[in-house]
Amino acid sequence: MTDDKDVLRDVWFGRIPTCFTLYQDEITEREAEPYYLLLPRISYLTLVTDKVKKHFQKVMRQEEVSEIWFEYEGTPLKWHYPIGVLFDLHASNTALPWSITVHFKLSHRRNIILITHSKTIRYDFIALLIFALKSTCTGLALVQDSFIFWNTLSSDKFEQFWAINRKLMEYSPEDGGFRYIPFRIYQATTERPFIQKLFRPIASGGQLHTLGDLLKDVCPSAITSEDGEQKTQVMIHGIEPMLETPIQWLSEHMSYPDNFLHISIIPRPTD
Repeated sequence: MTDDKDVLRDVWFGRIPTCFTLYQDEITEREAEPYYLLLPRISYLTLVTDKVKKHFQKVMRQEEVSEIWFEYEGTPLKWHYPIGVLFDLHASNTALPWSITVHFKLSHRRNIILITHSKTIRYDFIALLIFALKSTCTGLALVQDSFIFWNTLSSDKFEQFWAINRKLMEYSPEDGGFRYIPFRIYQATTERPFIQKLFRPIASGGQLHTLGDLLKDVCPSAITSEDGEQKTQVMIHGIEPMLETPIQWLSEHMSYPDNFLHISIIPRPTD
C-alpha cells in the first residue's frame, strides 16, 4: 500500500464531541447530569456503554437499570455500526456536541437496537475483517491472530494496529491494487441496511476506478437525481471526498479498522 501516515493518523484519531442525556421518563432519585465524551469515529457505542451506564446509575435505583440503548432524535442507534457511520448518517449537518439520549427501559416502539455485550460486537468486527482481507489479499484465507485487531482498536493502539495491518494490505506491483474493494454504502433515506457488492479497483483496461465509478455501478442515485441535480452528499469519516478520488486510495487510507470502506449517502442541506 502507499504510505501516507498523516491521513491514517487523522482517520484513527477522529473524535466526535458527544453529550449523553438520560431520557426524561426514566425514574431517578435526583436530577441526572449530562455525560460528555469524545467518541472515536472508528469505534463502537458498545465500547463506551459501561462508562455511560456507570454515570447514570448514580442517580437511579438498581431495579430501574436494565438493558441500555441509545437514540438520536427519535432514531434508535445501531450497536454494530461504527460511531462515525452513525454520526454521518443521522447528525452530520447538526451542531456539536452530538446529543444522544440514553434509555434503560424497553418500549413498544419498533426498531429498538439494544446495546449488546462487547463480545458480540467483537465477533461481528472480526467476521467483517476476515471477509475484507479475503477480498483484498490474494492467497490470504484467515488472519491467524485476528483478535489482535480488536484489541488494538478497543485499546486505541494506532501504531500496533498498523504494524500488523500494513503487512496484510500489501499487493504486488503487477496487480496494482486489491482484488476487490470491501465497502458498504449506507443511505439515510432508505430502509435497506446497506449495499455490499464485489467491486474491482482497476478496470479491465488498466485504469483506476474512482469513487464516482463505484457509485455509478452500485448506487447511481447518489450522484444525480432524475432532474440532473445532485441532492445528496457522499460522506466518509465526516468529509465529502471528490468523486474523482481513486477507490484504491480511499480503501487503503480511509477504511475503518475492519478494513471496510464505510460510505454514507445523506440528503444535501438545502440552506
